[in-house]
Amino acid sequence: MQTLTLRQLNRTLLSRQHLLHRHEIAPMEAIEALVGLQSQIPNPPYIGLWTRLKHFRRDDLTQLMNERKVVRAPLLRSTLHLMTVDDHQKFQSVLQPALDRALRSFYGKRAQGLDIDALVKYAEPFIEEEPRTTGEIKQMLLEIFPDKDGDAMAYAIRNNLQLIQVPPGGTWGAGTRASYTTAKAYLGAATPSNLETLLHRYLAAFGPASIMDFQAWIGITSLTSTIKPMMKNLAVYKSPEGKELLDLPNMQILDESTPAPIRFIPDYDNLLVSHKDRNRIIADDDRKYVFLSAARVLGTVLIDGFVGATWKVTREKDIATLRVILFEQTNNDTIDQIKTEGLALLQFIENEATSYAVEVSSQE
Repeated sequence: MQTLTLRQLNRTLLSRQHLLHRHEIAPMEAIEALVGLQSQIPNPPYIGLWTRLKHFRRDDLTQLMNERKVVRAPLLRSTLHLMTVDDHQKFQSVLQPALDRALRSFYGKRAQGLDIDALVKYAEPFIEEEPRTTGEIKQMLLEIFPDKDGDAMAYAIRNNLQLIQVPPGGTWGAGTRASYTTAKAYLGAATPSNLETLLHRYLAAFGPASIMDFQAWIGITSLTSTIKPMMKNLAVYKSPEGKELLDLPNMQILDESTPAPIRFIPDYDNLLVSHKDRNRIIADDDRKYVFLSAARVLGTVLIDGFVGATWKVTREKDIATLRVILFEQTNNDTIDQIKTEGLALLQFIENEATSYAVEVSSQE
């Protein structure tokens, strides 16, 4: 069993995430290769595609959503994701246990005693009549079940009725208010796949990885006994700590000396949250700068392949500013590269500004 170094894991992950060079592929192909983009707020998936693809424009993704080729829905880890329609229809049922678990985890006693079948019975025709906001769903259910927790009931519907956000919700600049309809009404009948197929897709995008890594990405626990029989068709490596890592047998492991360019990663990007052991992309000591309270995940900068800074854009009148905060000081050449890539990002995000500034500083 070959033991892989930390830098081999890093460079291999960056390659599979389209981050060693910008690819000349269609956004639809990239979203499929990445098995979706986390979309807690609308803009980050656009930035995630911009940082991975050549010639990407905002309208490219918005058009895919308007044409019902890409949808925004509660999926992996019960978080909102953009996923191709084909993948949504294949994997939504595979991901359902993560959605069930999230209701119990987030609402606990507030969700106890809810009759899910009864909630679905009333909510489904209401939502399919016309797209509804979460607030509208909550209010309707409270009128029928006034003694139950309205937020818990609305979340139960979110996670059990296979809802889809309807554009313009989820598109660039749309904000967080969105309306939902059912996947059945919006997309038609599903074509269910299985966990092994999803595992293979995960490994192609994030591998080599452990079973615990896969569980962190998918949001489902206790999968070891289910996955063990699948290992006969997989390659097996060891991590630097000696843990078992699974991979597809035909996938390349990159050399640790492979160059890695400066890359700006958006808030919540799956690159940072799709492994139990995240050392291959961010050091444990640096996580406090990125992972904040209320499950907030800041935008980051990859320096020599690893997270080495956070970034934020502000706008004052016609002046757009990108502020980069390094975790530790670096050389002038690296700072120049950060400023060059950062200016391109700033112009993508604030394309209507007339003046741009990129400021780089270090943590105090």
